[in-house]
Amino acid sequence: MINFHRIVGFEWDVGNAYKSQDKHGISQVQAEEIFFNQPLLIDEDAKHSDVERRFLALGITVAGVLLAVIFTLRKKESLIRVVSARPMSKKERAFYEKA
Repeated sequence: MINFHRIVGFEWDVGNAYKSQDKHGISQVQAEEIFFNQPLLIDEDAKHSDVERRFLALGITVAGVLLAVIFTLRKKESLIRVVSARPMSKKERAFYEKA
């Protein structure tokens, strides 16, 4: 699936950089934090992968906030580009907490 040993950082699209902050109160730092904490659950987002391959990550911030982050990989799969970040839905929380 994703080789996290190849990931060297994050890339933010100008249009998406503050969208999650404005819509959901989720900062860029919070969105990035979940990739460093466990458990981190990742699945392909096939429904939204028609133009580019997208993934859904369910994870937790340092402060304990449960987030759902949609992302794609860029630059030969070495950068994570966050598309959006939001609090997990009730269904996602239940799934995550079972993991």
